Amino acid sequence: MEQSSTSALLESAVLDIASDVVSALRSGDHARADGTPADVGGDGIARAAVRVLGADALLPATLLGTPPTPARLAVFADAVASHPPRPDAAPTVRWSHWAMARTLRRVTDDPVTDDGPEPGAGWLDDAGWQQLTHQLAVLAPLALPGEECALTRAAQRRPVDVARGFVRAVRRRDWQQAAGAGRWLTLLDGVPDTLGLDAGLDFVRLMGGDDPRVTLQLEAARLMPARVPL
Repeated sequence: MEQSSTSALLESAVLDIASDVVSALRSGDHARADGTPADVGGDGIARAAVRVLGADALLPATLLGTPPTPARLAVFADAVASHPPRPDAAPTVRWSHWAMARTLRRVTDDPVTDDGPEPGAGWLDDAGWQQLTHQLAVLAPLALPGEECALTRAAQRRPVDVARGFVRAVRRRDWQQAAGAGRWLTLLDGVPDTLGLDAGLDFVRLMGGDDPRVTLQLEAARLMPARVPL
């Protein structure tokens, strides 16, 4: 029962943060609510919720240049400091942490903040298009204009495979994966015109837009083509 209650609190906190990010992306400013995710279940829930969303918890700052609230920034910094990846962590965990640390350094403009060495992306070289799309969707917070790293280069080499994965996710009604893949596709060269990406993203919004995590990715995709690179 306790585990179920904790899971429910975490899910609620994740959705709350995602909703705040969506509101900020639409308005051009961070939501100015007095509360933070820590109000729902304590600091541990707050940190865990930020870890779920990763660098996207501060997306309005990186994408629009609007500063986060002090409370949100404090929770984000605490999440980065409190949960370094273990040596045997999965590649997606290492990349997510690296992206969060890099985001923190950029937002705070603090040269002391260390995002550490860039993780490798070799595990994607032999990944099938289904697995590639899944991994990129999980790491959608790295899909930013002007972002240059091994992961973005791996995505740039395989636009057709990501397009195939996007179509598969839509057919499977996996709206989170479709939205994440669609976000990547807005940045990739060589995406087939026959994909109809704009219409596809509109369809994902129609079918999956009740989930703020889906909407967050779609709002990022909508804004990114017009943004100046970092």
